[in-house]
Amino acid sequence: MDDLKGQHRPRASYARYVRRPETAERDAAAARLRTQGLTFRQIADELGFASKSAAHDAVGRALRAIVAPDAEALRAREAERLDGLYEEALAVLERTHYAHSGGRLILGPDEQPVIDDGPRLAAIRELRSLRESYRKLHGLDAPSRISVDAEQLGAEISGLLDTITATADGDSDG
Repeated sequence: MDDLKGQHRPRASYARYVRRPETAERDAAAARLRTQGLTFRQIADELGFASKSAAHDAVGRALRAIVAPDAEALRAREAERLDGLYEEALAVLERTHYAHSGGRLILGPDEQPVIDDGPRLAAIRELRSLRESYRKLHGLDAPSRISVDAEQLGAEISGLLDTITATADGDSDG
């Protein structure tokens, strides 16, 4: 952050900076001022941010901090539900299923009941689907690769730059 230039900022093991309590409080103050209708420029001036962009970032961090605990609680609850469904599907997979026709047990040439693999295969598909849901819930899947048309992307970037330039010339203050 702008107010910590030249100071050592501790990092967590996953390389993100650890937020200090003072930073969290300042971010919360920025969010409170924004709810009172102040512009990002006014927030920056009031709290000593170097720019309105830094004030905007502070408000964003405060909003994410508010939502994160609720989102994590929901994620944990959904994971519990998926775990329960997984256990049920696993129980179906582990049971022996015998083939039936017209309400009667089908016997093989050796007069033993014929094993029906259909329920086991359905359980395997369900287990795979539940694991996919679990990976999505926790963001464990690698992002999909997409094909990009460089010419079209260049045109879109140029259009965005034109918009940004026009906005900067008018000095809009979000």
